[in-house]
Amino acid sequence: MQGAGASPSGTTANQARDLKGKEEFAIAYTQFYGTGRRKNAVARVFLVPGEGRVMVNSRPVDEYFGRRTLEMIVRQPLELTGLTGRFDILAKVMGGGVTGQAGAIKMGIARALVQSDSNLRSTLKRAGFLTRDPRMKERRKYGLKKARRAPQFSKR
Repeated sequence: MQGAGASPSGTTANQARDLKGKEEFAIAYTQFYGTGRRKNAVARVFLVPGEGRVMVNSRPVDEYFGRRTLEMIVRQPLELTGLTGRFDILAKVMGGGVTGQAGAIKMGIARALVQSDSNLRSTLKRAGFLTRDPRMKERRKYGLKKARRAPQFSKR
């Protein structure tokens, strides 16, 4: 038995309105996705046609990082390809420190740009933006204070 306001297909009027809005939104909304990793940071980056705004975890990039050098790192792929004002960047980043997060976003942007235009791959690859940096923090060993730092030696 169907509830009040339900159509024969089993969806209510509100659900149908929501679905209709999503279909129109999906058609008009093109986006490109790239995942970036650096040290322990992982960034999910979406490129959306726009004016060039960069949002990191729902905050502007200058407010999130606070350092001009990190902002420059994030914008490097766009400046190299000359697409600075064509895309808005929405990035969700977690893990690691601020430098690792900036590097992860840079890689995510580069991968999303390649998804948008495969001709950019050679340019970005030559600049090293598509290569995962394998350097990670070395694990601590037993008998040592840190990865390589031994306890202070006392002769007597």
